Amino acid sequence: MKKILLVEDNDEIRENTSEILELANYQITTATNGKEGYAMAQKEPPDLIICDIMMPVLDGYGLLHLISKNESLKTIPFIFLTAKTERTDFRRGMEMGADDYITKPFTDLELLNAIESRLKKMKFIKERSTGTQSLNHFYDEIKNENALENLTKSETINYYKKKQRIYAEGNYPHGLFYLISGKVRTYKSNELGKELTISLYSAGDFFGYNALIENTSYKESAETLEKSEVSVISRENFEILINNNREVAKKFIKLLAQNVTEKEDQLISLAYNSLRKRVADAIITLSKKYKEEGHTDFIIHISREDLAHIAGTTTESLIRTLSDFKNEKLIEAEAGFVRILNEKKLLSMLN
Repeated sequence: MKKILLVEDNDEIRENTSEILELANYQITTATNGKEGYAMAQKEPPDLIICDIMMPVLDGYGLLHLISKNESLKTIPFIFLTAKTERTDFRRGMEMGADDYITKPFTDLELLNAIESRLKKMKFIKERSTGTQSLNHFYDEIKNENALENLTKSETINYYKKKQRIYAEGNYPHGLFYLISGKVRTYKSNELGKELTISLYSAGDFFGYNALIENTSYKESAETLEKSEVSVISRENFEILINNNREVAKKFIKLLAQNVTEKEDQLISLAYNSLRKRVADAIITLSKKYKEEGHTDFIIHISREDLAHIAGTTTESLIRTLSDFKNEKLIEAEAGFVRILNEKKLLSMLN
């Protein structure tokens, strides 16, 4: 059983986080400040440390400094857990040697994925230090043309309910996501909480790679549109793979280029297209993304709110437009689903 040291001065957060980790079969010890945490780490070195930044007596930065100077503790993975989301705080922690950075509030899966990713990295480092045979085998594997596909099957697989968040804007990425089944959207929110869907993903798609490649925090959030199964390739394995496998690197260069083109088209649509045109385009986008091969008919189960986020409008405006489309025999629309009746007219919708 892996041992985790949790250093957090907030009683409620400390207790709730401890409960989550214990349910995940980790052995937990807790401390309320950095000084107390350092003493515990010296007495019984953990396999991983999770630490808040703002604490009395000795803060998180101070604890990380002491850990990094201690020969017997400096290799222990260190994850910051904090409500501070300013870029300067984020960069300071990573430059000091922190392995990951999770902002509050966080989901159970975000926390557990970050921990599992860091523990896997340590396991790989230990295996590498025992000899070169396993390392050579690993590099042989990543140069294989099916290396990326093999990783999607061998790494962590998570199961999400409908409307469950996968990652949040501002958090630091710990892995590449691969959608095995289901539907996922990425979106941005303004200060008033209004959302705009920026990308849609279906089975077989990768997502969350922009922040990994740029080595920055997420610029968007991701959530499921329906029950989904997602494979998480660890950050370390992805970086090794993309740096050593030319075909994988080319694949993600193409994906990044496609993203730029899609975002340009989306900006033009939001700036110049009428409401009717945007709603028609949103329905056609869903059809292109999710229509099953060989099927001429398209029906999708989606909430009016989610469809409004794709079209870039309010739910009320969307409902009025769908009613117009329904009267014009372009679609069928009832609570929770939309069926296309006249795709040609939707495609040729004028402003």
